[in-house]
Amino acid sequence: MPTVVVPYRGDTAKQRLAPAPDEVRARLAQAMFEDVRAAAEAVGTVVVADEAGGQGPAVEAALRHVGEGPILVVNADLPCARPRDLLTLLGAMPERGLALVPAADGTTNALALAAPHLFAPLYGPNSADRFLDRADRLGVTAAIAAIPNLAEDVDKLEDLERLEAAVGPNTAAALDALRAGLPR
Repeated sequence: MPTVVVPYRGDTAKQRLAPAPDEVRARLAQAMFEDVRAAAEAVGTVVVADEAGGQGPAVEAALRHVGEGPILVVNADLPCARPRDLLTLLGAMPERGLALVPAADGTTNALALAAPHLFAPLYGPNSADRFLDRADRLGVTAAIAAIPNLAEDVDKLEDLERLEAAVGPNTAAALDALRAGLPR
């Protein structure tokens, strides 16, 4: 059974969802996180990495408390993630290597690691290439996994609108409540 690390910033998550008011942004970020966590709980033991000091350091800290692999690292802004997507990522991981799902902008949305030492805090622009380069330097095989539900992250409100038909139940409920003007 894999460990699934989900980096999450809590109340300060998804600042780029502005111009949405803070309470709306926080509600949507929490709902997306809940959908990712639900998918993760169906496939393994979930560890939430508090991103207060940044995503990379949060994952690195969480991995210090994780046993040997396999390990999945799945961003909290993937509201379309389903258990089968996480299992597909796990299956794409080469023996003793890593697999990753890049976002369209070249960042990294999800990782599958055979062991914790394969991770380094490389997030940010073009991080997918940096993770692949690191695997090459370590002499381990890396794979790019084309998993649409994990490739679709939410950075802007337009992303949520575009993905609305495929989001998980918590995100869908949050969107419905916001449209209705009702508390969730």
